[in-house]
Parts: sequence; structure tokens; C-alpha cells
Amino acid sequence: QVQLVESGGGLVQAGGSLRLSCAASGSIFRINHMRWYRQAPGRQRELVAHITDGGSTNYSDSVKGRFTISRDNAKNTVYLQMNSLKPEDTAVYYCNVVGDDILPMSVRRFEVWGQGTLVTVSS
Repeated sequence: QVQLVESGGGLVQAGGSLRLSCAASGSIFRINHMRWYRQAPGRQRELVAHITDGGSTNYSDSVKGRFTISRDNAKNTVYLQMNSLKPEDTAVYYCNVVGDDILPMSVRRFEVWGQGTLVTVSS
């Protein structure tokens, strides 16, 4: 079973930076999609950034130019570098990973979520 462990959240002043990490572990055959979502209080969860196994990326308009998603395939880890943070970036950030894991005689599609890490940006 694949599990995710997130780290890197915290409290930062507006204009500051944080780097989130999300490491996947388990019997992983391959990871295709790695995404970061966020959910602010009273709001729906929204997609922030996405990176494919080919390295293609896309971002929500609200973070474009400020956030950078990257991945280390050898470590099965995805990162989110967040610069020029704003108070409206305050939210719980979740990573989401889609791929295939290994069964005794086959592979199986999986989608897992991280436990979430809180990012608080003060004004």
C-alpha cells in the first residue's frame, strides 16, 4: 500500500517563502501524476499545481509565477516551492499522487492523498 508523508508547512510573513515536500513510499511501480491541492477554511479544495511523469507542469492562475512544482523520481517525492506568499495562500495543502503499485502477479492503479500540512501567511 502506498503512503504519503508531507512536510514543510508553517507560519510565514507575507512576501516570504516556504517549500513543501511530499514523499511516497510502498511497492511503487511508477508514479504518473503528482499534484498539490489546498483548502482554506470555508472553501472547497482547489488544485494548485500538477506535474506529470514527463515533467509537464500547470498551475492555477492564483499561484502562477509564484509557486513552482517539481519532482524527484528517484525519491518518489514532489515539492512545492512557494514564493511571494500572500495571506490568501493560507490553507491546508495536500499532495495527491496517482500511479501503479506492485501486486504479486500484476500492477494496480492507485491514488493516494497526503495528510495535509498547514500553511499560514500573516499580513
